[in-house]
Amino acid sequence: MSSEQVIDRLKQNGCRITKQRKLIVDVIMGNDHSSCKDIYYKVMAKDNSVGMATVYRMIRVLEDIGVINRIDMIEINNENRG
Repeated sequence: MSSEQVIDRLKQNGCRITKQRKLIVDVIMGNDHSSCKDIYYKVMAKDNSVGMATVYRMIRVLEDIGVINRIDMIEINNENRG
């Protein structure tokens, strides 16, 4: 799924699309991640005004609308360490 498709799905679910949310979506959809903290650090490298709570909330929203699955993120992390 592309970032644009995720943004469209967020809009369909009544979410406002802010600069910070778009950045978080771009980071998530553009990289393999192993944890919420990894996503947070990648987002912070691009915009240090984004708080960890914002990232966690956005991950929860994406999970709620079926875009991501936290279990998959953990499995990716374990594969990278193995």
